[in-house]
Amino acid sequence: MKNNIKVERAKKDMTQEQLAEALCVSRQTINAIEKNKYLPSTLLALKMSNLFGLTVNELFILEEGD
Repeated sequence: MKNNIKVERAKKDMTQEQLAEALCVSRQTINAIEKNKYLPSTLLALKMSNLFGLTVNELFILEEGD
């Protein structure tokens, strides 16, 4: 699975730290999600989609084999 979090974060001119604070997680969590090393919980994915004004499917893209 890939994601567009880094792109959407850049559009809002947000740092990883700012996004982490807005979502009540650590900056390391945001970094790991952006690098596809960690899959967020459903709750966190929904919070992200609300924050960016996108659907979960617009933020997280399934790849062949997922």
